[in-house]
Amino acid sequence: MRLRNRSAYAFLAPYFLVFATFWIWPIIASFLISFQNTRVNPWVFSASINWGRLFGDPAFYNALANTLIILVIQVPVMISLATVMAVLLNSPLLKARSLFRFAFFAPVVVGEVAYAAVFRLMFNVDFGIINKLLGGIGIAPVSWFSEAHAAMLLIIIAVTWRWSGYNAIIILSGLQSIPEDVYEAATLDRVSRVKQFFYITLPLLKPIILFCVVLSVIGTMQLFTEPFLITNRGGPGGATETLGLLLYRQGFQSLNFGYASAIAYTMAALAVAISLLNLWVGREPK
Repeated sequence: MRLRNRSAYAFLAPYFLVFATFWIWPIIASFLISFQNTRVNPWVFSASINWGRLFGDPAFYNALANTLIILVIQVPVMISLATVMAVLLNSPLLKARSLFRFAFFAPVVVGEVAYAAVFRLMFNVDFGIINKLLGGIGIAPVSWFSEAHAAMLLIIIAVTWRWSGYNAIIILSGLQSIPEDVYEAATLDRVSRVKQFFYITLPLLKPIILFCVVLSVIGTMQLFTEPFLITNRGGPGGATETLGLLLYRQGFQSLNFGYASAIAYTMAALAVAISLLNLWVGREPK
């Protein structure tokens, strides 16, 4: 038995070595760097220089507020939309369901640069199709890239478009695991489709929806691509700058790795805290 255990650990050793080198050590190292002044050469230990700046930095609070606004508005809208999409994709009345499932999932596999370029063209102030459609119903053109509220709305629309289908496929897998007998019994008891959805489908989907919410919270706390590529690095005037973008600016433009590490650990702590709160709210009553 001991020989077999040794053989198993020997086969696992390369993976553990790679995991420790590229995962464990960077996590520990970045935490240590957050307590160093990296604006001098050589770096020196300074426990408060980065963390003290973090809690008094207006740029950090601006990025935090923007991230939380996107989180509070976009995640509920996206999960609600994904749930409706999953129900429709699961309907036996829908023809070519496989084609529709692929179509809804496709935005995830589209290149980030390509889809950002398409959104910039669609929402262009002068010749974008969105403003053309708005003009057709009597609404004045919107300056999507120069007005703060419009730019924030654009980010929310883009993220929702990209990830709703992904979450819909996950929720669809949960829908398909619900026994048909439950719905047949409800139908025999003359329970309407609407009541079946609210009193059968949603309660049984609760763990899956909660899983999607947690994934979405973690993803939103790291949001970087859309504000960087679509609204031109968090514009206008930092109105769409997120924590992920602030981390990028500090770490890779200002080369202030200590402060960037402090921001990264704050992002991780907030993601864990909000996810735990969601799990606590969504827990099963005893």
